[in-house]
Amino acid sequence: MEESLLHKHEEESEEKRVTWRGFSEEMRRISVIAGPMVAVVSSQYLLLTVSTMVVGHLGELYLSSAALAISLSGVTGFSLLMGLASGLETICGQAYGAQQYQRIGMQTYTAIFSLILVCIPLSVLWFYIENILVFMGQDPLISHESGKFILWLLPALYAMAILQPLVKYYQIQSMLLPMLACSFFTLAIHIPLCWALVFKTRLNNVGGALAVSISTWSNVILLGLYMRYSSACAKTRAPLSLDLFKGMWEFFRFAIPSAVMVCLEWWSYELLVLLSGLLPNPALETSVLSVCLNTISTLYTIPFGIGAAASTRVANELGAGKPYAARVAVLAAMSLAVIETSVVSGTLFACRHVFGYVFSNEKEVIDYVTVMAPLVCISVILDSIQGVQTGIARGCGWQDLGVYVNLGAFYLCGIPVAAILAFVVRVGGKGLWIGIQCGAFVQTVLLSLITTNINWENQAIKARKRLFDHQLSAENILV
Repeated sequence: MEESLLHKHEEESEEKRVTWRGFSEEMRRISVIAGPMVAVVSSQYLLLTVSTMVVGHLGELYLSSAALAISLSGVTGFSLLMGLASGLETICGQAYGAQQYQRIGMQTYTAIFSLILVCIPLSVLWFYIENILVFMGQDPLISHESGKFILWLLPALYAMAILQPLVKYYQIQSMLLPMLACSFFTLAIHIPLCWALVFKTRLNNVGGALAVSISTWSNVILLGLYMRYSSACAKTRAPLSLDLFKGMWEFFRFAIPSAVMVCLEWWSYELLVLLSGLLPNPALETSVLSVCLNTISTLYTIPFGIGAAASTRVANELGAGKPYAARVAVLAAMSLAVIETSVVSGTLFACRHVFGYVFSNEKEVIDYVTVMAPLVCISVILDSIQGVQTGIARGCGWQDLGVYVNLGAFYLCGIPVAAILAFVVRVGGKGLWIGIQCGAFVQTVLLSLITTNINWENQAIKARKRLFDHQLSAENILV
C-alpha cells in the first residue's frame, strides 16, 4: 500500500515537472490556435464593416442609418448568439478531452436548434425596430432606413445561429484550417458582392445588408459541407436524432451565463455612446467615443482569439483529467496576452497623433482622439487580460461567476462613475471613458482573483464527473 502511494506521488511529481518543462510547447499550441482564430473573428467582423463603408458612399443618411442598424443588430442579436454559442466551449471542449467524440457532434446540433429557436423572438423585435426607434425619439427618416436595413439582415441572424456553433465545433478540436479558408473566401466574395448590390441594383443601402446575409450563409454552407463530408470530422460527426433535445438543458445551463457575461460588457459600451449624445457638443463627443470604441473593438479580436485558444486548451485538459496541464495552459495564455498587449498598446500610443486620421479628417476630432489615446491604450491592456480570463472561465465552466463580476464591475461601478464624471464633475466624454475603464479595471481584478484561486484538481474532478455521469445516463436510457 505504501509502495503504491509512493509510486502515485512520484507520478504526480513527474507530471508537474514535465508540465512546467512543456511551458514553451504550450505557448506554441496556444499560438497555433489563437492566430487563426483572430483571423476568423476579424474576417467575420469585417463583413459588417465593409458593408458600412460601401453604404457610406451613398450619403450621410445612409451611413448613419446603416451604422445605427448594425449597432442595434449587434446589441439585440449577434452578441446574444455569440454568447450563447460560447457555452459549447465548456461542454464540447471538455468532452473532446474525455474522448467523447460523438457527444461533440450531437451538442453542436443541439446548439444550432436552440439558437434558431432564440432567433424567433429576436426576429419579432427586429421587425418593429423602426417603431421602437421613433418611440425613443430618433429621427424618423434615419429610423425608417435603419428599420429597412435591419430587416434585410434577418437572414444573417439565422445564418449566425448556425455559424457560431459550427465555429465552436471546429475550434474545440483545433481544426482551424477549414474555418480560416472559409472565412477568407467569404470575405473575398463579400467585397465585390456588396459593391454590386449597393451600386449596380436598385437596392441601394439595403444591398449592403443583403450582402452580409448572403456572405454569412455562404460561410455556413461551406463549413457545413466540410463537416458532413470530410474524413477529419468522422469521429465527431453524430447522426441526427431526437437525442439533440436531451442536451438542451445542459446546453442552456452553460450558454445562458456565457451570453449574459458577453452581453453585459457589450451593452455597457453601447450605453456609453448613448450617454455621449446627452453631452454638450454631442456630435463631437459621439464621434470621438465611436472612434475609440471602434478601435478597441477591432483590437479586441486579438485577445478574443487568445481567449478562445485558452478556453480550448483548458477545457480539453480538464476533460482529459489533467489539472496541471490545464494550469500550464492558463499560464501560457496569460503570458501570451501580456506580450501581445505590450506590443499593441505601445504601438497605439506611439501612433496617437496620427491614428485619428483613419476615421476623420477634421482637426477637432483628431486632436480630441489624441487626448483620448492614452486612455484607449489602458483599455487595450485591460481588454487583453480580461479577454483571456473570460476564455479561461468558459473552459472551466464558471461563467456564472463571470456574470456577477461583469454586473458588479460595469453596472455598479463603471456606468455610475462614468455618469458622475461626465455630468456632475463635467469632464465630458473623457469622463465617460474613464468611468467605464474603472469598471473594466474592477472586472480584471476580480477575474484575476478568481483565476489565481482556482483549484485545478477539483475542476478536473468536476469535469470528469459531469461528463461520465452524462454518459452513464445515456447508456441507461438506451438499455
